Amino acid sequence: MKVLFATYPMAFHTPGGGEIQLLAYHKHLPSHGVDVTLFDPWKPRFLKHDVVHFFSCVGGSVHFCNFVKQLGLPLVVSSSLWVTEETKHLYPIGEIHHQFSLADRVVANSEIECDTLARIFDLPRAKFISVLNGVEPGFYEPVAPELFRGEFKIQDRFVLNVGNIEPRKNQLALIKAMKSFPELKLVLIGHQRDPEYARACFAQGADQVIYAGTLAHDSPVLRSAYAACEAFVLPSTLETPGLAALEAHAAGARIAVTKVGSTEEYFAQHVAYLDPSDVDSIAQSIRDTLAQPRTGTVDAARDLTWQAVLSPLKDLYDSLLTK
Repeated sequence: MKVLFATYPMAFHTPGGGEIQLLAYHKHLPSHGVDVTLFDPWKPRFLKHDVVHFFSCVGGSVHFCNFVKQLGLPLVVSSSLWVTEETKHLYPIGEIHHQFSLADRVVANSEIECDTLARIFDLPRAKFISVLNGVEPGFYEPVAPELFRGEFKIQDRFVLNVGNIEPRKNQLALIKAMKSFPELKLVLIGHQRDPEYARACFAQGADQVIYAGTLAHDSPVLRSAYAACEAFVLPSTLETPGLAALEAHAAGARIAVTKVGSTEEYFAQHVAYLDPSDVDSIAQSIRDTLAQPRTGTVDAARDLTWQAVLSPLKDLYDSLLTK
């Protein structure tokens, strides 16, 4: 089984959850019997593969997907998209509908996401399949909080946010909510995907905000940051469900996370939920989180390592070869 992975050209300029997911699939699928190749535009070799898996539905992606189908290859699309009736005007719905129509299957990260996409795009529910997001096993392994504190010379108690700095991640609202906690710092880790938005965040946060730049996803310093924080807060306008939140929870951090998207399907009652459009709601979720003990792992009865969650994807690829 040979699968070709592709995504839009700019994806890894400021990599986020979708790109981490792609690389995790690439790393862990071989143990399921899947030989994965990353697309090289200089040596595309489409016809050397059994299936093409395209990640994202960013504008323009449909052209690549259309070419794949012209070659007669099975096509899988990972949507990485949370859209509702209220927000669909923000997206090129017609183009995404075309891309999903071309796909033999669309992979989403939760059942609720599959249900929503099928309804919004008026496509058969059977076209959509849920493959849960996962975490690397290392996030379950304890790392001393002193590693992060020493690296960045942070002695204060702090709230942590990990994610690209951009409007969808909603750090500006979080910074405003943090004004209710003058005794705490806010540490931001991530690429400045929207530099103007990042400047507004830093100006609003002043000396309460510490920007720690970017950290390699496999860095023990990142895991140490999860161990060191008083709470991890992800107030995004949507999440499906937020890899950083999964990783923080696996590392034992207390979590406050947006209620918009598929977060409840993953975290159930184990975290505090917030309304990302309401600064007071974000502040209250932080209060609620700080009042709780550190939780340990997401769910001891549920294995969310990448190795465990990828079995349905292997089955999906196999099913496309028997059609």
